[in-house]
Amino acid sequence: MDMTKKVPVREQEPSVRARNFDEVCLGYNDEEALLEASRCLSCKKPFCVEACPVNIDIPGFIKAVKEGDVKKAGDIIALSSSLPAVCGRVCPQETQCEGQCVRGIKGEAVSIGKLERYVADTNRKAGYTAASQAEKKHKKVAVVGSGPSGLSCAGELLNRGYDVTVFEALHAPGGVLTYGIPEFRLPKNDVVLPEIDNLRKNGAEIRCSVIIGKTLTLDDLFEKEGFESVFIGSGAGLPRFMGIPNENANQVFSANEFLTRANLMKGFDDAYDTPIPMGKKVLVCGGGNVAMDAARTALRLGAEVHIVYRRSMEELPARQEEVHHAEEEGIIFDLLQNPVEILTDENYNVTGAKIIRMELGEPDASGRRSPVEIPGSEYTLDCDMIIMALGTSPNPLIASTTEGLEVNRRGCLVVNEETEQTTREGVYAGGDAVTGAATVILAMQAGKKAAASIDAWLSGK
Repeated sequence: MDMTKKVPVREQEPSVRARNFDEVCLGYNDEEALLEASRCLSCKKPFCVEACPVNIDIPGFIKAVKEGDVKKAGDIIALSSSLPAVCGRVCPQETQCEGQCVRGIKGEAVSIGKLERYVADTNRKAGYTAASQAEKKHKKVAVVGSGPSGLSCAGELLNRGYDVTVFEALHAPGGVLTYGIPEFRLPKNDVVLPEIDNLRKNGAEIRCSVIIGKTLTLDDLFEKEGFESVFIGSGAGLPRFMGIPNENANQVFSANEFLTRANLMKGFDDAYDTPIPMGKKVLVCGGGNVAMDAARTALRLGAEVHIVYRRSMEELPARQEEVHHAEEEGIIFDLLQNPVEILTDENYNVTGAKIIRMELGEPDASGRRSPVEIPGSEYTLDCDMIIMALGTSPNPLIASTTEGLEVNRRGCLVVNEETEQTTREGVYAGGDAVTGAATVILAMQAGKKAAASIDAWLSGK
């Protein structure tokens, strides 16, 4: 075995997977995981741990895999992360733990994410759950939102002995893990729901269809429900648009709505009566991971799909793996281009988009080259559906119905960066509700940090 190279991960063939919603990556089997784990050098100063937002003991769990003790590996991961099967699939390891792996200096980094996924999947299939051993404190904490930030906070609080109730506005838990990330990247029944069930086994109560700010106010949680502290992890579900003509036309979707119909409401499954009026030729505006998810979902629903992005391939913010998979599957990338108007027929149905070509100008203060329009370069791209994947911002409902919660000009909750405490005593927040749309693992980091702060505050420390 060439120790400078990763053990390849088996995947569905592109021509096959582009027509189904089964998971693309098939993961490691026992033999492959053992081989990949043997590449870990067990560094005395593990830079990978420092680069992990939740500081998993990476050499420790990989050593347990080497020894064939997958349960022990799961126990080690559980000390730092409540969602190992999720993180092993959707975290940008290439820029975090694997980006600091010593093996990567003269070869390829250890596949830390794939090994984490292997441990989580193996233990789930064996019915093994790392149980919390914490002594009960008999103090109640409410967690608003069951996405990665809320679930991470809940898991950490359970490990510290608190009684935790999670409030979810939608009819199913998981937040963006359920409504945003497609089945072919993150299976719901096989991965997301079992991770949530692990929290239930450790004592979490999860109440769905409860909208904080309408069903109950934040004040109600303290005054009527008896909670001693609240964590807000309500995410960023308010989509952004471009502000170009005819954005309200029929067949213009936000990526949020499109993916929610497909994922949470099972629109991809003929057994569910969820309408997704698919076009034959779909234009996706944006270049991030959500744009890749929307484009690859539309492709699987039978469309020809174009991603229109105003910068070049080098500047695409999406994960390299997702871009690579999209290219393999047949997504068309129209780069250095930008829509300036949506074209419609007499019934206000989308017929195309007016596109202008771009070039990269001089670098700005951050060193990133800004796209500049090329005068006179407009052309028309025919399409019958457009998906806007341009980012999201927090829903203002909670802040607008609660006194003492300060938000910034972007509508994000203002917190103390060290503690995640908001401008109201006893109320903490983290994840996309604070940062705007970001990654799953950064949301988890914030939830974990907030849980430690809540524990310190309620313990009088």
